[in-house]
Amino acid sequence: MAKAVTIKVKLVSSADTGFYYTAKKNSRTMTEKMVKKKYDPIAKKHVEFREGKIK
Repeated sequence: MAKAVTIKVKLVSSADTGFYYTAKKNSRTMTEKMVKKKYDPIAKKHVEFREGKIK
């Protein structure tokens, strides 16, 4: 069986609020950790979200 190209990742807020988004990532083209600037509703502002593992 072939290995899946896309994997699910958890984007955890850098504001330490515990809020997170889930996203898909192409593991072949994006080998480094994903970082996106998105809205954190708990902090009520845009912050960086860094990739973490889904448990």
